[in-house]
Amino acid sequence: MSIHPTAIVAEGATIPESCMIGPYCTIGADVVLGERCQLISHVVLDGHLTMGDDNRIFSFACLGIAPQDLKYKGEPTQLVVGDKNDIREYVTISRGTSGGGGVTRIGSGCLIMAYTHIGHDSVIGDGCILANGATLAGHVIVEDHAVVGALNPIHQFCTIGTHAYIGGGTTITQDVLPYSLTSIERNNHAYGINKVGLERRGFTPEEIKQLRAAYRLLQASKMNTSEALAAIREKIASGEFGDKVAYLADFIARSQRGVIK
Repeated sequence: MSIHPTAIVAEGATIPESCMIGPYCTIGADVVLGERCQLISHVVLDGHLTMGDDNRIFSFACLGIAPQDLKYKGEPTQLVVGDKNDIREYVTISRGTSGGGGVTRIGSGCLIMAYTHIGHDSVIGDGCILANGATLAGHVIVEDHAVVGALNPIHQFCTIGTHAYIGGGTTITQDVLPYSLTSIERNNHAYGINKVGLERRGFTPEEIKQLRAAYRLLQASKMNTSEALAAIREKIASGEFGDKVAYLADFIARSQRGVIK
């Protein structure tokens, strides 16, 4: 085990011998690290924090800190982090609250860039990218392989759909459609599908074609959202649209805040 002599590790913390704890890190008593985690320097790990294997935490990041919620009274809530994440400088991730389920969750294979804040009870999927200064209020869900751009504020209880890409500086107050490109440059509207991202993730030309057609019904027709959703459901039932479009339709149907079109 490599623990720098200036690090402060509370009795009770679980740190495997394969981990590296750099200078001036502080680790609380209820922290459990997986194998081969690296804390570069000046990292704070607090609260009931459980972390998987092969994570790298960079300088001045604070994980598992108390939520920024006036209703929080010190309950033993959690932060759970998966494997192989890079969490960069000055990132803050709050643990959950009893009113929101008690757990903040980070998936695996994520890149969380400098100055990002992830609020209490949020859930981040696998393979996500949160660019510099992304700001997620409490109870935000970011589905697998979504990209949240730099300086994006995300309102409480919003969901960012899988494989979505949000342009830098875009304020999000409603759910972001799966597979979409959404940007302030287009008046905070979705303006098509994330074609490059989908191709990189192995989507077939036919799947991309179907998603384009579904988005035309949502965005370019004269139908409202309910009418467009019904038309998409008909094409799914007939076999014209496959499972990727079916996921899009289900996402719209279960949205509580409405979707950005």
